[in-house]
Amino acid sequence: MVPEINYWAVILATISSMVVGSIWYTPKVFGNYWMREAGITPSHDAKDAIRPIAITVVVSFITAWVLAGAAFISWDFYGGSFLLNSVVTSVILWAGFTAARFITHDAFDKRTVGLTVLNCAHELVTLVIMALIIGVWPA
Repeated sequence: MVPEINYWAVILATISSMVVGSIWYTPKVFGNYWMREAGITPSHDAKDAIRPIAITVVVSFITAWVLAGAAFISWDFYGGSFLLNSVVTSVILWAGFTAARFITHDAFDKRTVGLTVLNCAHELVTLVIMALIIGVWPA
């Protein structure tokens, strides 16, 4: 079985990831805390953000694409609501892969618990919003 994927939903989910990250890490929300905890000093040169943003776009597209495929497989297996399957799948994938790996790596990198929680929460919000977009706009 090849999962059916709505690529317009994947593109919109990719964009949503960029919007969530832009809001989440703005200095007025969690940006100042994140920079302090991560030891980041802003360079104030917009060119320094081009590479990380480009990488984020590519990775966000891959994440949305995988999530759309996994949501379809979940829906095909369990039946029911495609939206509910998308959201539940996103939370399960977040817990089993994203959060688990962040926690492990951050423990070895000796990052603060606060930074780990902040980044894990960001990923959860990002994935759930992606899942909502994918879930309301199935293939």
